[in-house]
Amino acid sequence: DVEIREKKNQCYADIESGLWGWQCKGSAIAKENCALRCLSPVCYELIYESDPLEEGEKDLIRSQEYKYCMYKSSLGESLDGVRGSFL
Repeated sequence: DVEIREKKNQCYADIESGLWGWQCKGSAIAKENCALRCLSPVCYELIYESDPLEEGEKDLIRSQEYKYCMYKSSLGESLDGVRGSFL
């Protein structure tokens, strides 16, 4: 999705410039968590807030849930049921 990739690249640029604070630049995974929060605060909170990504972690199920959340959010639909929809 070109629009999402462009927005995520802008998030990375903002993180690199220090806009999100030093904690977002501490490691690659810190940067990724901040970029996900930047891209969609509501979806980050729903999917990752209680258990942020850890170094080296690839969570494909939560990644799908996050994308689905962004899709539903862009349509103005309820986010109920997004979590756990890919289990």
